Parts: sequence; C-alpha cells; structure tokens
Amino acid sequence: MKSKARYFLLVVVSSVCFCFVFWKGREQINNFRIKKQIWNDQKEINSPECMEIAKILTLKPKRFTEDDFIKLFKQLQNCKWVKNTEEQKNLRSRLQKCCNASQNFIVTQDNSPLGTNISYSAEPRRTFKITEDVVNLLPKTVPFKKLKHCSVVGNAGILANSSCGTEIDRANFVFRCNLPPLVDYKEDVGTKTDVVTSNPTIIINRFKNLNLRRKPFMDHISAYEDAFILLPAFSHSFCTSISFKVLYTLQDFGMKHQAVFLNPSYMNSVSKFWKGENLNENVLSSGLLIISAAIDMCEEVWLYGFWPFTKDMNGNKFFHHYYDNQLPSKAHKMPAEFYKLMQLHAKGIVKLHAGSCENVRN
Repeated sequence: MKSKARYFLLVVVSSVCFCFVFWKGREQINNFRIKKQIWNDQKEINSPECMEIAKILTLKPKRFTEDDFIKLFKQLQNCKWVKNTEEQKNLRSRLQKCCNASQNFIVTQDNSPLGTNISYSAEPRRTFKITEDVVNLLPKTVPFKKLKHCSVVGNAGILANSSCGTEIDRANFVFRCNLPPLVDYKEDVGTKTDVVTSNPTIIINRFKNLNLRRKPFMDHISAYEDAFILLPAFSHSFCTSISFKVLYTLQDFGMKHQAVFLNPSYMNSVSKFWKGENLNENVLSSGLLIISAAIDMCEEVWLYGFWPFTKDMNGNKFFHHYYDNQLPSKAHKMPAEFYKLMQLHAKGIVKLHAGSCENVRN
C-alpha cells in the first residue's frame, strides 16, 4: 500500500512539474514573440522614410494645398501604426489637467448644481440659471468614462464604399457626429452607437424644430439603439430651447435614449488647449471636441470619416458626406484640424483611418 501511495505521489508531483515547465515554456515563447513583434514594429516606424514623415509633421503646414495634404497622408499610411502609450498618457494627462472630460464633458448635477449660472460659450455675457426643474433633468455625473477601445466616427464622403462598418462596431464604445443616417449605410459605417451629437440646426432644418410632427425624428433616432444624444444647449442662446425640446420629446415618447448637454466650460477649455497646441481656431468642430473627450476617457482611439477633401488618395471625387453633399461651415478650419489629427496619428496617440477597411494594414 505504501509503495502504491509513493507511486501515486510521484505521478502527481511529476505531472505538476511537467505542467509548470510547459506553462513557463509557453510563457517564454509568447514573451519572445511579443518582443520580436515590438522590435519589428519599432524597426519599421524608425525607417528613414517614416522618420522623415514624422519630421515633416512637426512643422506648421504653410501653403499646403489639398494635394499636399493627401500626398502626405498617403505616405503616412505606408508606415505601420503602433500605439505609443507614453505619448498617449502625456496628452491625456494634459487634457485631464485643463479640461477633465470625466467630470466636465457634459452638464451634470455635480458640476452645475442648483443655482449655478452657466455662461454660454459663444455668448459669455449671457447666462442660464440651473433651477430646480432643470437640475432634475441632468445626470448626477458623466455617465460614460474609463472606456477601453473607442471608435469616433465622422461623416466624410470617404466612408462611402469603405466596408468599415464591422471594424467600427468592434469597438467597446462608439461616438458619432450630427445624427447621421445609418440604416442604408451600415456596411460602411456600422450601427453601434453609444453617443451621437446633434447640431441644433439639424433639428431646425431637418425636423422642423419639432414644432410639427415628431414621428420622423423618432424614426431617425431609433437607429441609435439607446444612445446618449449630445446637444450643445449652451453654446448659443438659441440652442437652449431646441435642446430641451429634444429632451422632452424623448421623454414623452418613452425612448431609452437620453439627451445630455455639452458643458460650455469644457468647450472653452478644450478650445484654449488646442490653441496652445498651435491650432488657432475660434470655433472647434464638434468632431474635434468629441475626439478630445475620447483621448481623455478611452484607452485607445480609432478615427473614421475625418477627411475634409473633395477626393480620395487615388484622386477619385466624392460627396462631402457619405450620405449627401452639404458643405461644412466656413467657421471651421477643417484642413488644419486634419493636420493635427495626422500629427496625433504619427505619434501613436490615435489611429486615423481613411479609405477601405478591407485588407487594411494595422
């Protein structure tokens, strides 16, 4: 009996040792593979061609034509994108210090308690007082923060026939801009939506300010599942009543969507931040505002549909949006913003994608 017990114990100990050695061996092999991949990635991004592009992207774009931007971006796409954790942490730290999206991105009960006078971002002499009726409509805190992989989706025409829908929807959290149509374009833009912005002029022009029939608005909104509808209620004074109409309409129809309001102090802080980064714009696009918040709150940020040009990298012309040809406001310096996004891409802070997602190179 004792010999059998010893034999059994020996088998158990041998099995444990074998499993341990096997596990350690696999761990070492995996570590070697990871180190080899990192070494190959660094070798590629440090190639003379990629280093030269990175050097160019440290300069201010003077007298750049559309063709110059497109050529530079095409060259940038030939260099493997690798996330740079240190660069990302550095920018996130500075954004958190100045703006802190996790606390200030939207108007909440915490950052705008009862009695607060909110100054309009574009009309600082005008204020809106948070009354008891209003404070109860606000979320307690920012309801989305500490996110992982985020897709931020613009509406540029370059998304048409891109087949990027699956890749966009693969993200843990998806931001979209200006209530874009999804149903007929899901192969190219996906359907997953966690936050979608709405410019008040869209509510005025497309949905008659919600003064007439509201069903077309409800039908459109239903494509966004139970997303947050983000409105700049306190950018201009005329935006306030429209934004509250959206909020009340969603509540009246029993929708799961929730209307939330961009915090004007956050908008001003982010604008000031990017001016300090050599992006001198009086009015930032809603896209760059969302990207700024995403960099602050997400571990990894991939961008789609941010392309302010009239043609793709092969010279093919297309509409301004993937769904229509309405031109952007002249208040925004879209090529300047795009150049800043290219700089962030080159540093490994965000991944800027343009073109087809089929057989795309990481």
